[in-house]
Amino acid sequence: MKHIYSFLLIILFLSFSCNKSKTTQEVSKNIDSLKISLDTRIVSRLGETLIPTAKKAVSDWKEYRNVDKFILKYYNISTMEALQNARELSELVKQMKDSIRVEKLKQPSVIARLNVLENESLRLADMATIHSISNEEVKNEVEKIVEIYSAVNSKINTIYKVAAIQKSLEVDTEIPIEIKKKPAKRPKRYRNKIIPPKKTKQ
Repeated sequence: MKHIYSFLLIILFLSFSCNKSKTTQEVSKNIDSLKISLDTRIVSRLGETLIPTAKKAVSDWKEYRNVDKFILKYYNISTMEALQNARELSELVKQMKDSIRVEKLKQPSVIARLNVLENESLRLADMATIHSISNEEVKNEVEKIVEIYSAVNSKINTIYKVAAIQKSLEVDTEIPIEIKKKPAKRPKRYRNKIIPPKKTKQ
């Protein structure tokens, strides 16, 4: 009887191992087919970067620097890599949006752009879970993310350009400006003309 149980256990173990091996092979095939169907490159033109004054202002904003460094790879990336890195990108963007460390940038226009960037990065992360996603859909989403990030930088640059212009136009109103008044000139017809004294009546 013990031999029968042992024999049955061996058969069950072998069948389980075979099934597991088949499942592993099927998953491997699916991953390989996914790589083949999504292995096209997405090349985008480099967007707007920060001007020196803006770059200096955000130098201590590490969350911005993390996104700036990470998103560089999205300017030349395969569709598969774009999907694999999408979750990390969305997390970094969220951290950046939730931690604006520069007071001058806590403006609705900047926050609105960061919200849009976060939404689009989350959308790309969701695409990674859709098996039937197409190359074109991934490409369009990556291009949109790159474009929005460029718009964020553009807005930051604008804020610091305006600040520089305002600073250059400032006038110190505490120091009075002296205006020298010129003496009034006599009309030409009276110049060098001697006006005789009025005669008094006798």
